[in-house]
Amino acid sequence: MIQIIGSKSSIFNQFMFELRDVKLQKDRMKFRENLERMGEIFAYEISKILPAKRRNVETPLGTVEIDVPNTDIVLATILRAGLPLHQGMLNLFDKAENAFVSAYRKYDSDNNFEVKIEYISSPNLDNKTLIISDPMLATGASMHLVYRSLIENGIPEHTHIVSIIASKEGIDYIRRYFSKKDVTIWVGAIDDELTVKSYIVPGLGDAGDLAYGCKV
Repeated sequence: MIQIIGSKSSIFNQFMFELRDVKLQKDRMKFRENLERMGEIFAYEISKILPAKRRNVETPLGTVEIDVPNTDIVLATILRAGLPLHQGMLNLFDKAENAFVSAYRKYDSDNNFEVKIEYISSPNLDNKTLIISDPMLATGASMHLVYRSLIENGIPEHTHIVSIIASKEGIDYIRRYFSKKDVTIWVGAIDDELTVKSYIVPGLGDAGDLAYGCKV
């Protein structure tokens, strides 16, 4: 299942506009802030479909029943670009456990690349709800490799993949390699094109560099 948050007009699209705007991108703090805000919106939307349990709560004047999420959540992200998006979701899912993965593209002289993973920190995932966030879903290869590495720590009951912008190719890749019943994809927008170096067009550029500065 795919949920496209930006398909309807909302404040989410204002944040998307600002993320994509090449002039506004010079403000790194604003860029990170918008990623965090969008993470909060994604978390709210995901919360609507999580398993729930009806609980009684006592107020000063009586009791009332409220349906509340009833699942153990693990928020995972890919360093470094995913950190603000992750933080936004953590602001809402404040009791969630957390996982972090260091992954990068290693290019050869022909602009081909393979994804390398250097570090993983993760709790046990068995029967939990796993939410993996990365601002850009380009080819889908990084997300697939990160998922495979994470599930060495247990098999989640359901996985949510969250990206601000995805390519059609990345979405197709995820659909091929993930079970439809086990994974829900959440994106802000789907763009048509990938460059030869697998950057999304029109996209927004390198989210990690825009959030934290250029790397060597």
